[in-house]
Amino acid sequence: MKNYKIFALCASFSALMTTSCSESFLNVEPPIQVTVDQYFTTDAHVFEALVAAYDPLQWPDWSMSQYNPVNIISDVMGDDIWVGGSDKNDNQPWHLIMNYEALPNNCITGLWTVAYSGVKRSNDVLKYIGWAKENITEENQKRYEGEARVLRAFYYNWLWKFWGNIPFYMENLTFPYIAEQINADEVYNRVIADLEGVIAMNVLPMKSTEANIGRVTKAMVYMLYAEMVMYQNDESRFATALNYMKEIINDGSYDLVDDFASIFAEAGEWNKESIFEINYKDDNAARSWGNPTFAGGTVLPRLISPNSWADGTADRDNGWGFCPVRQETYDMYAEGDDRRDATCFNAAAKGSYKPRYQDTGFFLEKYIARSGYNADQVADADLNWNNNLRIYRFSETLLNAAELIVRGAGTGDAEGYLNKVHQRAGLTDKVSATLDNILTERRLEFVGEGKRYWDLVRSGKAASTLTADAYGYRTNNWTPSKKYLPIPQAEIDAAQGTLTQNNY
Repeated sequence: MKNYKIFALCASFSALMTTSCSESFLNVEPPIQVTVDQYFTTDAHVFEALVAAYDPLQWPDWSMSQYNPVNIISDVMGDDIWVGGSDKNDNQPWHLIMNYEALPNNCITGLWTVAYSGVKRSNDVLKYIGWAKENITEENQKRYEGEARVLRAFYYNWLWKFWGNIPFYMENLTFPYIAEQINADEVYNRVIADLEGVIAMNVLPMKSTEANIGRVTKAMVYMLYAEMVMYQNDESRFATALNYMKEIINDGSYDLVDDFASIFAEAGEWNKESIFEINYKDDNAARSWGNPTFAGGTVLPRLISPNSWADGTADRDNGWGFCPVRQETYDMYAEGDDRRDATCFNAAAKGSYKPRYQDTGFFLEKYIARSGYNADQVADADLNWNNNLRIYRFSETLLNAAELIVRGAGTGDAEGYLNKVHQRAGLTDKVSATLDNILTERRLEFVGEGKRYWDLVRSGKAASTLTADAYGYRTNNWTPSKKYLPIPQAEIDAAQGTLTQNNY
């Protein structure tokens, strides 16, 4: 049974802390008759606020009346999966971003709101630490501060990569709640500097204990730092990022598991390869359509599994037919590469289902609806699958290190790092450590994990790779002007002329 302490929030407290959500949260009877500044004056209550700052990590799959799982909406902009569904009007914002024609009034507004909810809650923690300073040990003060700042950076990373030029604030806003919009480069500068400040505090463990699984760690911060530095192509920080990758590698707390497919089973959650996951559970999970921000499971497996599948066939359950894996994705794997079948579920060969739009017969095995994985929920079965979302794995640490070495960040065994990942997949050949080979290995390794599109953009390969296809599904070519999505029109309207729309 899963026991994720970090998401053990009671419903009333979760409601109290929620912002930018449904109207039901605006009319909640307070659980206690004290003011906020009186309540958050103890260690236990500040820790509650910290737990609440983790909550929005779970929400993007379904909240604010939208499905926006970050790994999927990243990958549909790439070249590994289609959108699927009933037609191109089903989950239309996904189809629009896949074809690089997103509209300000028809885009992934839910993720914007979720991310800023996370920023707000993280800022709250930092404020509450000051209120409770006399009642919290110095060690806990620093730990809570470090975690809150890392979470805030993680939420800003979502906003920065998708929208670039965003309203930015490190302290929560007061009326009229309008923040300065800064450009993408300045967002990067401020967030990366704040991460460097957290790293300098040296208050986070390299790896969590069993009792604290789900909380951010030093290794997670290092991976977030490397992700941002490499996406920005900030060569001035490449050496530092490489040193962080080497520190994770040499520490010995993490390593590759032998069986790639086992990573995505429930038993493989938080294995020795896992650096950070977003926790979902089905044990007594009460997440519901009426309360989608309640702690519990995820809807992702239902979204991306074969439609009209007979539950239990091949130990898989029915889904809604979104995100079929492209035929070209299946074909790119060499014979003998264990990652092919662990990534691509061949539904056409293993059962009957109802093909939907853009069907290929292949579905994403990593997060597919596995029989029994929502058995212990107590609310809406669709929303309470227990599949944790893998964010950072040790294989990415190795590939980051290999790439940074190849790009001149420092010395090290780039080929050894690369081939450790390559050969874990059951392949016996060796590949040379070139940038192209490393990017190819990343593609093979991370299908469905939200990495490929961003790799193409940062490597300068997006314009030549993400082009109109022969099927007539993608009719537009990616161009540098498509790097950032349009800011939701409702945000432009609410900002009273202070927000400039992205050129999309």
